[in-house]
Amino acid sequence: MTIPMPRQLRVFDHVEDQYRVWSLVRYLRSISSDRKEPKFEVGVAFIGKRPPASYEQDPAKRYEISQAQSQSMLTSDMVAPITTSDQRAHTRHSIAVDVIVELLDEKNFLAQSEHTVTENLSLRGATLFTTLDIPLGRFIHLRSDQYQVSLFAVVRSKSTGTDGIPRIHVEFIDREWPL
Repeated sequence: MTIPMPRQLRVFDHVEDQYRVWSLVRYLRSISSDRKEPKFEVGVAFIGKRPPASYEQDPAKRYEISQAQSQSMLTSDMVAPITTSDQRAHTRHSIAVDVIVELLDEKNFLAQSEHTVTENLSLRGATLFTTLDIPLGRFIHLRSDQYQVSLFAVVRSKSTGTDGIPRIHVEFIDREWPL
């Protein structure tokens, strides 16, 4: 992040006009349901002047604040990659729902879309069949006429099933799916 933080609140770069600090997103909440101009409230934790060492190898890696740290100030060595073990808070249901996956460009214009179906679904995430090459960490827009829902999601992982069909695993970020 680059922000005009008051100098008395800074930990480093006290003389710079803008404060450049690496941050972890701790929560995200949609404050607008408009696909053309989505707006989000974002809460972050400042982690320091530099990214974690593993960032250079995999910029899409997700991190969490290390639970072992008891100091009040965060630094980039106090974060740990999130493990990929399957510890979901909500049960995934094998429900096939027709959805439209929309990839938006940096100006929120439709770049690509695909009509597809879910393999499974929960309140906070889904697995979708897709032919689109969507990178990890990418935000997408999902629409379902069947459920009359429109929401944003982030691609958390990708896989290919034993059937050879590629899938993306997404987390809904602005609301829950109406099961």
